[in-house]
Amino acid sequence: MQRNNRFSSVLGRSAWPPALLTLSLALIAGLTASSLNLQARDNPPDRIPSYVAWTPETIAAASGGDAFRGMLLAKRCDHCHGAEGFSPIASTPNLAGMDKLATWKQLEDFRTRKRLSRVMEPIATSLSSRDVADVVAYYAALPVLPDPQDNRTFPQSQADPGHAAIASRLISFGDGERGIPPCQACHGPVAYRTGVPSLATQNAAYVLNQLEAFANRARTNDINMPMRTITALLTEGERQAIADYYGSGLGLQPASSTAPK
Repeated sequence: MQRNNRFSSVLGRSAWPPALLTLSLALIAGLTASSLNLQARDNPPDRIPSYVAWTPETIAAASGGDAFRGMLLAKRCDHCHGAEGFSPIASTPNLAGMDKLATWKQLEDFRTRKRLSRVMEPIATSLSSRDVADVVAYYAALPVLPDPQDNRTFPQSQADPGHAAIASRLISFGDGERGIPPCQACHGPVAYRTGVPSLATQNAAYVLNQLEAFANRARTNDINMPMRTITALLTEGERQAIADYYGSGLGLQPASSTAPK
């Protein structure tokens, strides 16, 4: 009991003035917050590029749509994407013949805001799961052959004929010294592969816009970051050359056949 009284008396004699105590506590709180901020900066939270997981159930749901019902739903898409799936606007993607899984993933990413677009987000959000499967089935079934009834801008002429040589090399072989794999490793030797966005009949301006968006991290919905990594390694001229190559229709033939002899 006596010991506790002595301890209390010492505390009483050495107590800090209220203003100084308040200032000390504020400094401690500030230092603690700064430390937490530094830790958060050094260990940023994981960013999920897409909520799509390719399970057997997901693949079945994305592949089982009704193309006829999708045709009726897609009438609202005609203004931008064209009545036959070929857009009259060069910066808007063509959807005709696009793989079901590829289109399905993009609509899911728009719906969950993993791919940002003020135009596409409300449209994708308004669609049910069945609607999405039906719409992608419809576009996958559309032919890619020329049709005098559509108003397509594809194919476009190449702005620089020399771009074909640059693009064909990158598409066929990549650039091993810079760690760039060939485009056809994922997108296929004739610009088409199941589960991957087709580039065989895609508009040059749209392709370039997406390459630039991946390169500057404005678009981040590529699982495992292949597109963000590769596009950042390409030069601006190389991105333009690849866009021109696909937009001119050269993607419909093996890139090796368009390489300079």
